[in-house]
Amino acid sequence: MDSIIPEDRLEAVSLSSSERGRYARHLTIPDVGLEGQRRLKAARVLCVGAGGLGSPVAMYLAAAGIGRIGIVDFDEVDFTNLQRQILHGTSDVGRPKLDSAGDTLREINPEVQLDFYRERFTSETARRIAEPYDLIIDGTDNFQTRYLSNDLAVLTGKPNVYGSIFRFEGQVSVFAPKLGGPCYRCLFPEPPEPGMVPSCAEGGVIGVLPGIVGCLQANEAIKLILGLGDSLAGRLVHFDALRFRFREFHLRRDPQCPVCGENPTVTELIDYDAFCGVGRGETSTSETMLPEITVHDLKARMEDEADQFVLVDVREPNEAEICRLPDAILIPLGELADRLHELDRDSDIVIHCKGGVRSAKALELLLDNGFEKASHVAGGITAWSKEVDPSVPTY
Repeated sequence: MDSIIPEDRLEAVSLSSSERGRYARHLTIPDVGLEGQRRLKAARVLCVGAGGLGSPVAMYLAAAGIGRIGIVDFDEVDFTNLQRQILHGTSDVGRPKLDSAGDTLREINPEVQLDFYRERFTSETARRIAEPYDLIIDGTDNFQTRYLSNDLAVLTGKPNVYGSIFRFEGQVSVFAPKLGGPCYRCLFPEPPEPGMVPSCAEGGVIGVLPGIVGCLQANEAIKLILGLGDSLAGRLVHFDALRFRFREFHLRRDPQCPVCGENPTVTELIDYDAFCGVGRGETSTSETMLPEITVHDLKARMEDEADQFVLVDVREPNEAEICRLPDAILIPLGELADRLHELDRDSDIVIHCKGGVRSAKALELLLDNGFEKASHVAGGITAWSKEVDPSVPTY
């Protein structure tokens, strides 16, 4: 495997005596040596996300001596992040993630150039942000950014080191048609329906898993930079933490792929929120035509003893164990179609979930099945915690 670092850039890179000491354990590896460490210093890597996956990726790349690391993240540190996002500590709660990431990474290696982009990674910003870098590492947890990172990497010829995690399972691959492998769209041409695949916030993740998967991503990035070994281009590795089992799947390019196929139809970045259906169930009633109420409306109705309605929670049971609203009936969205008989079509039904997406999906199902007096709660229990009752935990 050839290194992805241009030779002309390598010629201008040297190591100081301090760096030779810092990277001594690399220099003593015959396959790395001084030239390999110079390649690492010459490399420019973009990490999309400073969360669970981005934490070990950025920390190990900084420690390895990657010369320039860019990190994209617009979020702030939340208390619930600390179980797995090891870039951040308890005193960082409420700070921008990039601020705490900067403190941590500079302590690990002050020799590394850090570029921070506190903005959303979107179709409008992605090309500008990614332009200086040799490869992209996807550390995100939503489908719209995964498709964006993939399409951007294909269109610009950069490798995309992919990782994803859920509960006790993770997977890693390198999507790089220029290296002979497929892209993300070859495997997943279309995103799932909104709300049908729970996020880590909804389904949970064991804290050590992003550390394992993120380290595998960092390892793939370093191999691509050094030009050593066999990359995961054309392969996907699945890790089951409970059974401690790794499984490898061989992947093939899809000649009909809309991005990397023989006759691509996606030649520019698109609206990935629209492509993934983000916003359906989150926009206003006038835009979706779905009856919705605010959390303040719900509070008023709950306090009105004369207002008789049925409150249905369509989250998962483990989410309801964290927090729930009084008298809510728990019917997870995935079970709702088979449990409609438990609800009265003549009743006034109000549906809620974590943030409003699943409840909108549930509302559509009820309306299609003759429940004419149904509505859902915009913003879900998260909005309830922020706007009505802060004692209700967020997650």
